Amino acid sequence: MEIIQTLFSKFVNYETISYLVAGVATTILSIAVFAVCHRKCKMGTILSNIISWIAAVSFAFVVNKIFVFRSPSWELALVFKEAAGFVSARLLTLGFDVVFVYITVDKLHWNDLIAKTASNVVVMIVNYIASKLFIFAS
Repeated sequence: MEIIQTLFSKFVNYETISYLVAGVATTILSIAVFAVCHRKCKMGTILSNIISWIAAVSFAFVVNKIFVFRSPSWELALVFKEAAGFVSARLLTLGFDVVFVYITVDKLHWNDLIAKTASNVVVMIVNYIASKLFIFAS
């Protein structure tokens, strides 16, 4: 029982809960921006997806810096370093996401929502680790 309590307290805490909340908010923003660009503004799918990704990553950076990892300094050099690392990690996971979904859906014929969900789980975990260990490390 003590092992379960230790694991629970290690993985269920302010940081992980706030990261999940921030992730949900970021996902909602991304979908909303995509829908506005694609459906209302009649932009192409790729351009709409790029714009929604930029909006989501920008929002996620600020939310993660302030609320999740509580990185207090707004010194320009530090913010630039954090932002560069944040965007770089997101670009890498975006690459993984695109390749994973393409292979699983177009080549292996998985259900698209199952493939996208599986990819998002991996992306969220990798982004959290990158943010925790490298980007907002204190």
